[in-house]
Amino acid sequence: MPSLDRYRRQMDLPGWGKDAQERLGRSRVLVAGLGGLGSAVATNLVLAGVGKIRICDADTVDITNLNRQFLHSEGSIGSHKTRSAMETLAALNSGVEIEPVFSYIDSGNVAEIASGVSIIVDCLDNFEGRYVLNRWAVEAGIPLVHGAVWGLEGRVTFIAPPYTPCLACIFPAAPPGGSVPVLGAASCAIGSLQAMETVKYIVGTGRLLKGRMFIFDGSTMRFCELELERNPLCPVCGKVGHGGSRPLNGSCKAPPD
Repeated sequence: MPSLDRYRRQMDLPGWGKDAQERLGRSRVLVAGLGGLGSAVATNLVLAGVGKIRICDADTVDITNLNRQFLHSEGSIGSHKTRSAMETLAALNSGVEIEPVFSYIDSGNVAEIASGVSIIVDCLDNFEGRYVLNRWAVEAGIPLVHGAVWGLEGRVTFIAPPYTPCLACIFPAAPPGGSVPVLGAASCAIGSLQAMETVKYIVGTGRLLKGRMFIFDGSTMRFCELELERNPLCPVCGKVGHGGSRPLNGSCKAPPD
């Protein structure tokens, strides 16, 4: 493993140290999607020293991506997002191995794309792909960190099969498609939280968002947490429990100043 000096400040965290950092260095993470969320996720994982990061996207860079997708630059327009991201990430930390995948995720290739990883981070922009990734994660027993943004709002949850609700429990039907309005700062914030959940899981520290969904409203600078429940009729994971979600303590309130 390369010198640990660059990670000294995070290794000073309580309960971290050399052993935790070496666990990060041995881990392999799939980042599915290299847009606004994926830019923040992949960058934070590379900076934290995750050993191997598999990045997956089939799109090319468009000028409309550049308000939030900082893995790419004006010079990247027209090039593959995966290639652009790989070049940017490699320049940030030469000690991290970047594995590129230049394709969309579907039921025919998900097993190949997601095999051999410790955890999956869902940064996709479509529910068709999200549902495929969720089903595979449930069947393989691999944790999945889900994140999504809309405008100034974002949400994150940690799906840990078979102990938590899966994505199909939370969203039995896909929301309407179409172009999603988003501010770059919102996707950066949510992607950073996804990366934090991923690192916490690998290191084995803190409390994860298992069975909980964190919701951030940037327009009012308020947040709330929903308690999620498994759907016994879920076609993907349903066995026990009662489907749906509700705000903890019955409401979504601003924290005290």
